[in-house]
Amino acid sequence: MPLELRTLIGPDGSLQLSQAEVPQPRPAAADEVVVRVEAAPINPSDLALLLGGADLGQAQAARVQDRPAVVAPVPPERLAGLAARIGQPLSAGNEGAGTVVAAGSAPEAQALLGRRVAVLALPGQGIYAQYRAVAASQCLALPPGASAAQGAAAFVNPLTALGMVETARREGHTALALTAAASSLGQMLLRLCQGDGLELVCIVRRPEQAALLRAQGARHVVDSSAPDFAARLVDTFAATGTRLAFDATGGGAMPGQLIQAMEAALLRQPGRGYDRYGSQIHKQVYIYGYLERGPTALPPGLGMAWGVNGWLVFSFWRALPPERRAALQARIAAELTTTFATRYEREWTLDELLTPEALRACAQMATGRKCLLRLAPDGS
Repeated sequence: MPLELRTLIGPDGSLQLSQAEVPQPRPAAADEVVVRVEAAPINPSDLALLLGGADLGQAQAARVQDRPAVVAPVPPERLAGLAARIGQPLSAGNEGAGTVVAAGSAPEAQALLGRRVAVLALPGQGIYAQYRAVAASQCLALPPGASAAQGAAAFVNPLTALGMVETARREGHTALALTAAASSLGQMLLRLCQGDGLELVCIVRRPEQAALLRAQGARHVVDSSAPDFAARLVDTFAATGTRLAFDATGGGAMPGQLIQAMEAALLRQPGRGYDRYGSQIHKQVYIYGYLERGPTALPPGLGMAWGVNGWLVFSFWRALPPERRAALQARIAAELTTTFATRYEREWTLDELLTPEALRACAQMATGRKCLLRLAPDGS
């Protein structure tokens, strides 16, 4: 029987990662297809569900149904936020790629039969499985000759980058800032902005990350570890007119620092008099990740025209009309090996991933590099 990867937090507060046998799926509706999943990336958002905040330093190899598994304790202070999933075996993985081996009777499903496709999993669906039944609308037909590895990450990061650009344009911006900008997503967004004529302010945490992005043509890079970070951020926002930022840190001081720098840049404009309420130009930070899990701190001096909101690529995607979805998918397919290319540093099979050493390596993967999970039952 086909296998899928399961993540379970037990009542004792321990995480168990294991492989479970599941029935061979079949199309349950006319518009469904069955994909033999060949490859899937391990994104930070996947790790959050997969690992459940467990302490991998105490992870141990195990066997479940005579297959490799891993168990690890979840620190008690993290369990409160995970209460809703305790005792529930969950599937994981937001995206992947493989070959359609069965299809329902609808024309859109039949058109994909035998094709290699990228797949965007719905919440609760999970793509870390050897086979998965999905709606044809969740699939992107890959260009002829494209490998599963090339198509595996064709949804989450490309749609996030495109969504950020689209959000900026809808709100009237010609520049935007991104934290954790040396990530795979950040490098992708840099290429996209370069091609589409938007200014991108890249905010990184280390000098080597700044050098990496400058080597790729980034014009505006600010290192938060530098002693003059705050001043340089204001200078860069003033030079580019940046009033919009997407923040991967979530908690801590960064969202407030971004708004504060935007406000300071606005107050530099010539001829601006004193206003006790600050500038009247709106400044916006969207939090799209939580690298910092603590509370978000907003300092004084931000003015009164600003917003901090969450931004989720899946919500962006669901809100798009079908014709806009089709246009974005067509662009991803056309630029799959250029603008939206993804580099993988390591690859694992299911058995290879389910070791403490592999999981620790995956969780600590260097900036801008990803791990790939190979899932095809024939090993292809």
